[in-house]
Amino acid sequence: MTVYRKIERFADPQKSRTPVEKMPDPDLGHDFIPKERYTSQAFMAEEWERVWTKVWLMGAWIGDLKNPGDYVVTEIGKESVVITRDENNQFNAFYNVCSHRGNQVAYGASGNTETFRCSYHLWEYNLRGELIHVPDAETFRQGAPCDKLSIVRLPCQAWSGWVWFSLNPDIEPLEEFLGIIVPHLNPYHFERMQLVNDVTVEWECNWKTSVDAFNETYHVAGTHPQLMSMLEDMDVQIDCYERHNRYLIPFGCVSTHVEDGETISQALKNFMRMNHLDPDQFQGTGLDVRRAVQRNWRAKAPDLGFDFSELNDDQLTDDYHYLIFPNITLNIHCNSVMIFRQRPHETDPNRMYYDLQNYSLLPPDQPEPQRPLHRHFKHGEESLGEVLDQDASNLSMVQKGMNSTGYRGLWISDQELRVRHFHKTLDDYLHRQPIRWMK
Repeated sequence: MTVYRKIERFADPQKSRTPVEKMPDPDLGHDFIPKERYTSQAFMAEEWERVWTKVWLMGAWIGDLKNPGDYVVTEIGKESVVITRDENNQFNAFYNVCSHRGNQVAYGASGNTETFRCSYHLWEYNLRGELIHVPDAETFRQGAPCDKLSIVRLPCQAWSGWVWFSLNPDIEPLEEFLGIIVPHLNPYHFERMQLVNDVTVEWECNWKTSVDAFNETYHVAGTHPQLMSMLEDMDVQIDCYERHNRYLIPFGCVSTHVEDGETISQALKNFMRMNHLDPDQFQGTGLDVRRAVQRNWRAKAPDLGFDFSELNDDQLTDDYHYLIFPNITLNIHCNSVMIFRQRPHETDPNRMYYDLQNYSLLPPDQPEPQRPLHRHFKHGEESLGEVLDQDASNLSMVQKGMNSTGYRGLWISDQELRVRHFHKTLDDYLHRQPIRWMK
């Protein structure tokens, strides 16, 4: 039963540094989204040429590039890219390929080096990908000019806690691409957060199947029923921007799908404890928890070493959930952010790579934690935690259904507006008209 208790919002638009105004919902049509977008090799090839090679992509956490000589290797589709911090403390990105015979020059996921030396014939490059030494150069009758044979460099810029790169040499500046994301998220100061979890999972689904799964709350009742006693899944504000979109999910409350909103469940008690509010001392009902947690954070944050002065009250409880087109999902709370990076498989539209990273804001007097080991595994080999395991359990079945002759395509509700907006943005890059017709 849907009760439709209106969620009270405590974010003052006049005072909030992160804009909180509700954007008008765009009219993007109501008909099928073709299933071939998730299954077709031809569509996958078109995406590569017109999307992945044209946008900014998150490449590396700045915490992995603290010192001159640090480098990170990141993979997107068929390409391997090296990101470095050079001796001038500048960030660089270039293809991970030797100009001589095509061998890679950076080995392993990360490290520190003064130069990159190809293991095949010992051609050597500096931290900017510039060729600096060719063994037996005199044997190249045509010459071996370093300026001509340096590795192709890529646009590379830093924002907040990450270094980004693009395969498009003519890409607009990063902050122009991010647009509204920059003023919306700067108040969280991600650069102050520490990486505490780093995982890559191979999933048997298209990358967009995964993006969709985290782009709506319509699935909460069916997939995550245990969450309905601690968050709102119906009265969720959806905002669509030029490329990117978001929704604002109230936490610390009972779903309007639940008739009794006053009961404080174990899940809600756990949420209170996570946010330094003792449920055993709490005088109130489930309808009072969200506001009480916000007040508690305001009172206790300074003593705990946190400065939330740039965040509005709702940001102290709620998930400000953003999609940075095309493949970055951020679940943001006042003292943490969970990031999903959805990457396409090299050749198969029915497979993908799911990168999960968790960052936490630690008190200034707490020592910096050791960087977590990166874990890479296939779906089912390890647990991602109850909620993400529930999400993952759907994805291979969804992908199999996408390939069925009996499936027509996605039929989207207003609660799934972000999914349709995502496809509209995809169409913009593919130079197509947004889907508005029957298939």
